[in-house]
Amino acid sequence: MTRRNLIIALSIAVAVVLITAWLLIRGSSQKAATDSRTAAEGASQTPTVAVVNVVSQDLNLQLRLPGELQAYQDVALYPKLQGFVDWIGVDRGSVVKAGQLLVRMSAPEIAAQRSEAGAKTRVAESQRTEAQARIQGIRAQRVEAEAKLASDEATYKRLKAASATPGVVAGNDVEIAERTVEADRARVRVYEENEKAAQSQVASLTENVRAVTDAARSAGDIESYLRISAPFDGVITERNVHKGSLVGPAGAPTAPPMLRIRQVSRLRLVVSVPETDAGAIDTNEKISFSVPAFPGESFTGIVQRIARALDPKTRTMPVELDVENSKGRLAPGMYAEVIWPARRSRPSLFVPVSSVATTTERTFVIRISNGVAEWVDVKRGASMGDLIEVFGPLEPGDEVAVRGTDELRAGTQVTPKQPPTK
Repeated sequence: MTRRNLIIALSIAVAVVLITAWLLIRGSSQKAATDSRTAAEGASQTPTVAVVNVVSQDLNLQLRLPGELQAYQDVALYPKLQGFVDWIGVDRGSVVKAGQLLVRMSAPEIAAQRSEAGAKTRVAESQRTEAQARIQGIRAQRVEAEAKLASDEATYKRLKAASATPGVVAGNDVEIAERTVEADRARVRVYEENEKAAQSQVASLTENVRAVTDAARSAGDIESYLRISAPFDGVITERNVHKGSLVGPAGAPTAPPMLRIRQVSRLRLVVSVPETDAGAIDTNEKISFSVPAFPGESFTGIVQRIARALDPKTRTMPVELDVENSKGRLAPGMYAEVIWPARRSRPSLFVPVSSVATTTERTFVIRISNGVAEWVDVKRGASMGDLIEVFGPLEPGDEVAVRGTDELRAGTQVTPKQPPTK
């Protein structure tokens, strides 16, 4: 073999080796690409879904609800009788005590009625006194007639006993004595009847005296209506009359009162609690609130009265708090912003806000159970930070998708992935 042939043979061998190596490398690359494509297709069929656990905890939320301060007692004062104002001793803003005289009125016809009733009472008393004196006179006459009857009966008995002996007493004398006794008895009966009639008359006059006395007392009571006093400690917040004004009972509901008195040492704070939070209201609980008149300052009230019924228009329950106001800083009619604690009677279930999906037909979360997506219908509750309260067939510890969306259909195979622990 020549040198040239040897070089050609070596070149061909090197070329064959290079071609073989190239073919092997190319086959390995194609297989790796095929394996990668197959793995990617498998991964696209089983998506990975970030999940969190449903947690159970007590709702701890504070609502800001509007409220209104009202006087603990609020009374409009009207006169019971028509008359003229003689004197009025208070004005708007006056602080008064219970029983304090506020207004004095005059009504001449009432004074005339009282005088007439007094006169009738005196007449009735005089008539009864005369009737009682007449009874005493009749009783004295009856006693005298009874004494005469007893004496005549004794005489008649002696004469009758003596007449048993012939010739001692004349028969005519015995008859006369007997007739005298009968006349005495008749006289005694007359006096008894007269006394009964007089007693009946006294009883009737006594009833008449009682009636006219009651009438006189009633006239006095009516006259007392001309003096108007404060029914409780409070402040006069409205005055609509002056001295000389003609006033009378309220003729219409819109008629202005003479005076309006309000008790402001203690106030009522009326709060309308939403229906969703009306199930866990506790009496004697202290609640904070603020008013625009004192920015940055907080006041407290104590829950005392619960309506136990919802307002059908607003679907809220009125609740009253008692507010101590001995210093008089707060006033009826002030608007209050109440910090109301929202609670439930038992722990609630919470999920992230993003876990709740809403469509035109339903509101749901996506629960991942055994690697399968499941739509669970829920109702929204209160929000607490990044969590939202949900109500539905869920259990604490259930895994739900962090992002609720209708793109992840029910029944889809997924790979759940918990977020990294912080």
